[in-house]
Amino acid sequence: MLTTLRFVGKMLPGALAAAAVYGAALPVRRRRLARLGLSAPKGREGAMLLFALFVGGMAAITLTPRSLCWGVLLCGAWEGPFFARGTVNLRPFATFGDLYILLGNIVMFLPFGFFPALLFRGFDRRRALLTGLCITGFIEVTQLFVGRTFDIDDLMLNTLGVLLGFCLQRALGCTLHCRAAGK
Repeated sequence: MLTTLRFVGKMLPGALAAAAVYGAALPVRRRRLARLGLSAPKGREGAMLLFALFVGGMAAITLTPRSLCWGVLLCGAWEGPFFARGTVNLRPFATFGDLYILLGNIVMFLPFGFFPALLFRGFDRRRALLTGLCITGFIEVTQLFVGRTFDIDDLMLNTLGVLLGFCLQRALGCTLHCRAAGK
């Protein structure tokens, strides 16, 4: 439980940055929708904000070095270089013995399949698979340059998480699409 709370704490700076970007872009988005004669339900806007917070948080914990202390802005603490050479694990199933890592890699990527399926028309199984592979591949390759590990298990488990998120949304059957203004 404590490990999970630490992860949430490490996500907070990225989530706050994403909230600021989302808030700044919201008026532009609303004007664009109005020009197109569309409006977005409040539930859709809320879901998009939650997704933006999640994406920002995930960027903070996956694309930054382990040595980065997020307190650097407050306390000046820095534990090492930002750019450093990472390691590579191409041996499949090496981390499958640790249940926390196994489930964590799947659960943390559920929203990458769930929210696009919820919010965007045409997001199908193929797009979910492609999204999972692209997002996870980008994260894993980036980690090579920030002193972290490229892990084939992460690639497999995270992509599985995206697909399961897509399946969960389909099983729930809800959508939050834009609609014509005034309807």
